[in-house]
Amino acid sequence: MAIPLKIDIVSDVSCPWCIIGYKALDTALSNLAGQVEADITWQPFELNPNMPPEGQEIVEHITEKYGISVEQSEQNREMIKQRGLDVGYAFGNRGGGRIYNTFDAHRLLHWAEGQGKQTELKLALFDMYFKESGDPSDHEQLLAVVERVGLDKDAARAVLESDQFTLEVREAQHLYQANGISSVPAVIVNNKHLISGGQPAAVFEQALAQIAKEMEEGDNAQA
Repeated sequence: MAIPLKIDIVSDVSCPWCIIGYKALDTALSNLAGQVEADITWQPFELNPNMPPEGQEIVEHITEKYGISVEQSEQNREMIKQRGLDVGYAFGNRGGGRIYNTFDAHRLLHWAEGQGKQTELKLALFDMYFKESGDPSDHEQLLAVVERVGLDKDAARAVLESDQFTLEVREAQHLYQANGISSVPAVIVNNKHLISGGQPAAVFEQALAQIAKEMEEGDNAQA
């Protein structure tokens, strides 16, 4: 019988390591099929919560934020592209472009959880940003993605045009920050085991298998 695992992934839709980490996690879960059964929830994290509506050119932003040179930024981008390819994800043309505010995307993701399509929307938002050079702060672009994954566009528009789920997203962000999450992705298993960063599939597989084994042994000890 498969061991049920509650997995919360704290991430942002403009975080390349988040999609790399998810793809590796997905591979690990496929390899553990029949042994574990994961219930995945995406939790909000804003890499750039103070980003203005117009966004910022990506190389300018990275060099300013991390204090690195343009050459180092280029090297990092190439490494990320290769890591993406290694897990089956092509980042497309997102070598240039802009960084945007992602708060409204997180509000939609909170809504989509209640619709049973949160992961589908999250993955489509990754594609919109990384593969299509899209703007996750633009409501019409967000609604196009909503429609693409089969969610109700009018209901999503009502969310975006109100302050619905603002408090819930803010509270979730504060909760994870208060518990020490300062970088993403952060994969939290059963509310207590933390796997940080875009780890290789083997790392996720080993960690999840060990957690499942400990859970099974604990259940047997109580029987």
